[in-house]
Amino acid sequence: MEGDEGDRRLSMLRQEHRDLDAAIAALAAMPQPDQIQIARLKKRKLRLKDEIAVLQDAILPDIIA
Repeated sequence: MEGDEGDRRLSMLRQEHRDLDAAIAALAAMPQPDQIQIARLKKRKLRLKDEIAVLQDAILPDIIA
């Protein structure tokens, strides 16, 4: 993956991750939160976190010296 393309993708994923944080917080603050929707958003957030980690490793691989 090209550097600029990878950086853009990483930025988009991080933004979506932050957006999910906000959505989860908003749902949880409701008088009767939809636990199923919250669980779905949390699963999506975890998948994004994994995808972000993979992409970060591809852009900045660990160097063992």
